Formats: sequence, structure tokens, C-alpha cells
Amino acid sequence: MLALAVTLGKMFDCDYNDYMKVTKEQAARNRRAIVRAASKLFRKHGIDGIGVADIGKEAGLTHGALYAQFPSKEALATEALTEALDRSYAQMLAFAEERDSPIGAYLDFFVSKPHRDDLSKGRGCAMTASGSEIARQGRGLSQAFTAGFDRFARALESSELDVPLASTPRQRALTIAAGAIGAVVVARAVAKADLALSDEILEAARRVLGEVGGEQ
Repeated sequence: MLALAVTLGKMFDCDYNDYMKVTKEQAARNRRAIVRAASKLFRKHGIDGIGVADIGKEAGLTHGALYAQFPSKEALATEALTEALDRSYAQMLAFAEERDSPIGAYLDFFVSKPHRDDLSKGRGCAMTASGSEIARQGRGLSQAFTAGFDRFARALESSELDVPLASTPRQRALTIAAGAIGAVVVARAVAKADLALSDEILEAARRVLGEVGGEQ
């Protein structure tokens, strides 16, 4: 490998260190492209609904280049899920910062028609796109989903949940997080057959979950 790098360096008028730097940077770019492509396609088609060849094509790379970065599809799916949850969480926090009520802002962002409709574009929260699949996947994906869900619940718990109910703030946060994810999943499931019912599910969930969170 060293001899090859030196030879290539001479051919392209650069030294070994420069060549290796370019190689590492290209590998990092390839990895980012693969993860972004996988994140989009998994949300759009499901983890089991898309193959590595299609992910490589979306990223502009061969599936050989994909396997050079990831030992398995599950390893790629785990990193893609983590990356997608990180980005959606950051977007949700940014959305909430612009509003007076964090709970209301989180729910406006999450339990909404735009979020429901983002599935066909490969966007939106990965928990709503992949939640029903995770139980059939490996431990790594379960751990990534768990971390994302717990972070969502903690963000809710740290908001104003001090309402006169017998349940604890943690219990209410878990209920709101699970209810928000479930509402979007069900609203998507019925949208093609009955869009009016889908809208009604979102509106009902937004109101009831808001009440659980202390909204009047």
C-alpha cells in the first residue's frame, strides 16, 4: 500500500502525506454521502424496502464502495438512523426556540400535516418513519432508536409539565412522545384511504397531547 501511494504521489506530483490526506478526505466524503442517501431512502421506503445497491446509486457510489465503509447493511442503517435523529432533533429545538411554549412548539412541529406528508419525500423524523420496523431489526438499531426517543422525552420533560395531575413529569413526557410518534404513524397509514380521518387524527392528538402537557 505504501509503495502504491508513493508511486501515485509521483504520478500526480504530490508526496505520500498529501496523497493519504486526499484519500482520507475522499473516504470521509463518501461515508457522509452514503449515510445521507441511506437516511433518505430508509425513511422513504423502509429499512427492509431498499437494498445497498440502490443506496450506493443514490450516493453516486458503487455498492463495493459502500461495503468498504460499512461491514453490513445493519451497521449502515444504525448510523443512518442516528444521523437522521440528530438532525431532526436539532430542527425541532430550533423551531421551539422561536416560540413561547416549548411543549406547544414541539407538538406543532411534530404532530402536523407537513410532517405526515414528508414521508413520501424521505424527510421527517426517522422515529415515525421506521418505528414499526425497529422491533424486527437488530440490537444496534434498537439502541439508536431508544437514544433518540429518550432524548425527545427528556426535552419534553424539561419543559413546563408542572400541571395538577397524579402522573409525574417523566410519565407525561413519555406519553406525549409516544403519542406524538404514534399519531403521525397512524395518520400516515390511513391518509391514502381517508385523508379527512388522517387530518382528524392529527388534530385530536395535537389537542389531547397538548392538554396532557398543560396547555389550556
